[in-house]
Amino acid sequence: MAESAEQVHARVLQHAPDARLPMPPLGEWDVFPWEVRDGQVAPRAVRPPAPERLREGEDPARPCSSCAGFDPERVVWEDERWVLTRTAAPTGLPLVLMLHTRDHLDMGDLDDDLASELGRITNRVVRIVSALDGIGRVHVNRWGDGGSHFHQWFFARTEGLPGVLGSYAVEWDAVLPPGPEDVWRADLHLVATKLANWGGTARA
Repeated sequence: MAESAEQVHARVLQHAPDARLPMPPLGEWDVFPWEVRDGQVAPRAVRPPAPERLREGEDPARPCSSCAGFDPERVVWEDERWVLTRTAAPTGLPLVLMLHTRDHLDMGDLDDDLASELGRITNRVVRIVSALDGIGRVHVNRWGDGGSHFHQWFFARTEGLPGVLGSYAVEWDAVLPPGPEDVWRADLHLVATKLANWGGTARA
């Protein structure tokens, strides 16, 4: 069972009595779109056009880490075609999961059978995680600018935290202090075992 909104807020107050947490490292990313200008938060300057960056798996200097093998400690569930992984440790949101193809494919490379499986597995993960106590919503996101091996994110947000909503929940995941590891591991185990009801192997 994920923490309640009250438990998360109490944890925030332990780190910052005024509930204003420090800026996470993502503020230093070159793609972070905001800066402080004249005492106010404003968009950064739009950079001039440039060639597309090579992604991991396309750049000879950055071989595909997924093809090199998934860290068995981080695998939550797997079958012969898909691998569901977790973050290395608890984060600010209750659960953050990532679904990968086992073969080196990008999203547009999925054939109809794999695309159908993706839809079914995505729906199952969302249903399972949404049913956990304390979860308000599960957001599903796919970005492909960092790695060329298909990966899809699941972000479960805490129920009842008014500002942690929508696409900004992803940023809040980096801002909020990590939750308790025992609760996190229990939720991962529940997700793995329930997903395995449809096949595959639970690893968490």
